[in-house]
Amino acid sequence: MDTNWDIIVVGAGAAGLLAGISAGKSGAKTLVLEKNRKPGVKILMSGGTRCNITHNTDNRGIVKAFGNNGKFLHSPLAAFSVEETIRFFNQAGVATKVEATGKIFPVSNKALDVLDALLNQLKNENATLALETPVLDIDPTEDGFLLNTAINNFHAKKIILTTGGLSFPGCGTTGDGYKFAIKFGHTIKETQPALAPLKTDARWVHELSGVTIPDVGVTACINEKPLMQDRGSFLFTHFGLSGPVILNVSKALNSLSDFKNSSLKLDFLPSVKETDLEAKLQSLGSTDGKKLLSVALGELLPRRLLEGLFNLIGFGADRKCAGISKDERKALLASIKSKPINITGTLGYAKAEVTTGGVSLDEVNSKTMESKLKKGLYFAGEILDLDGPIGGYNFQAAWSTGFLAGSQANEQIN
Repeated sequence: MDTNWDIIVVGAGAAGLLAGISAGKSGAKTLVLEKNRKPGVKILMSGGTRCNITHNTDNRGIVKAFGNNGKFLHSPLAAFSVEETIRFFNQAGVATKVEATGKIFPVSNKALDVLDALLNQLKNENATLALETPVLDIDPTEDGFLLNTAINNFHAKKIILTTGGLSFPGCGTTGDGYKFAIKFGHTIKETQPALAPLKTDARWVHELSGVTIPDVGVTACINEKPLMQDRGSFLFTHFGLSGPVILNVSKALNSLSDFKNSSLKLDFLPSVKETDLEAKLQSLGSTDGKKLLSVALGELLPRRLLEGLFNLIGFGADRKCAGISKDERKALLASIKSKPINITGTLGYAKAEVTTGGVSLDEVNSKTMESKLKKGLYFAGEILDLDGPIGGYNFQAAWSTGFLAGSQANEQIN
């Protein structure tokens, strides 16, 4: 393999593949290096192997989702918007669909189709992909960079670091890029796992493992003080809680070293007012007195959940709708509308969707993705101090920053 290149992209994930495509588009001699045996491993496992490509919103919606750091994405999104992302994949043969949650997936529900489209486009732009080629070190040269790999030494006029963060290290994202960034003077904002499932020692939660609820209101609390609220799909697991809404609110608890006073408050029926639910419970006593309470409420919530909640407040599985006292009704309402669960921790980087923290945005030119400290060094994707919620937002940031980094690096050469 040739050892001299115009542009070398380090990391063949979402941002890296788009950067390679964009860099090669106008003829720059481009090499994408990947340490794994296969590229795009996180793409393949994302969205339950369906790949949530982006979100059905405009550029402002993407920016807003990233909070205070979102303004950094104005230029990348101007270069490669949500609309252009969808067009790119459609033209590459991946038909897309918008689901009720606003998430955009391939019609085929196959992440492999997304990855194949990217690899085909990379090939079409004459960019070269080298697998099982981990970068061990990077040194500056008079006219670029020397990359020392386990296979060979490569020289590039420009390099783009798209090595990701620390989340899902089993996929190869072990923070390699941070040490290279530090070597060139960059600051790494404190990293933590984000969008991670939560653990609890509440046995009743473990016993409900496998129960899913499409819409639950969740409030993350410290010392019972609310920190963050969200609602969405929810899953009980053998270790605790997961699902999109849990991953999103976990961000509020990420920085805790001690989870002793952390908890969630769950509203299992966020679309039903407490007064309306109370009225329903009262009416059931007179209209369906002989019916099992779990059956009567089964149209609203999974029966296994109801039986679990009943057990906690002392109701038997055979409890009828008739004869529920005011205090019992109050206890049932509380367990459905504001059920507290203590949290003992997260599953950490091993199961976190993304990494919060990373290369300081103050040291990267958002209009070009080039380092402000080292000319010819570019960044894109999760290596940056950018993390958004579940829903395709993080992929959009990867596509957009990758595209801009590749096109700007190419422009500087040509």
